[in-house]
Amino acid sequence: MQEKPLTEQESLMIIQQMINRAKSDFVDTGIGPILWGAVITFCSLVQFCIIHFRWKMPFDIWLLALLAIIPQIFISIRERRERKAKGWDDDVMGYVWLCFGIGVFVINFINNVAADAFNPIVSDYREITGKADIPNFWTYGSAYLLFVFGYPTIVTGAARKFRLMTIGGIVCWVSAIISAFTITKFDFLLMAVSAALAWLVPGIIIRKKYLQGKQQHV
Repeated sequence: MQEKPLTEQESLMIIQQMINRAKSDFVDTGIGPILWGAVITFCSLVQFCIIHFRWKMPFDIWLLALLAIIPQIFISIRERRERKAKGWDDDVMGYVWLCFGIGVFVINFINNVAADAFNPIVSDYREITGKADIPNFWTYGSAYLLFVFGYPTIVTGAARKFRLMTIGGIVCWVSAIISAFTITKFDFLLMAVSAALAWLVPGIIIRKKYLQGKQQHV
């Protein structure tokens, strides 16, 4: 017996059912955004205090961001095991955030190399001219990081239809522009606000919805 071919409407219905099933099975605990939002916000606020109050730290506070990669690996493994179905955009989101991590490393590396090259020149110029208000390289270097923070956040918010995260990414870009005209210590306040709005607050909301959904299925 010859099978009847599917009509266009039936094919679209099946595809829609597959997408809906993948969405309903998608597990997002919110721990990842909370982790990175909390770490970046905390490090940025501490860095502001180090500059403003001239705190002395026995280690570089931004090493916490490097150490946060370890729990992030375990979080990713756990969420992958809990995920019953793989959404059509999961691979894309994975590559987006992989590029984000690599991009932050590359930008930091370039910023450090550029700062080592240009800051001594700026210091000599200040000494010769007596103009103490000449900014150093890091006055602009933080703007690049804020820009990098924004693009994966906007893409993820748009793909997941989570408007708050999209708005947080836009805040990162606006802060990047503002930071080009502010002194370094205020750049870190902008970074703290951006990280909180882009990751920490959305992560808390995602976590709350996840726990509510989990209780309903118990």
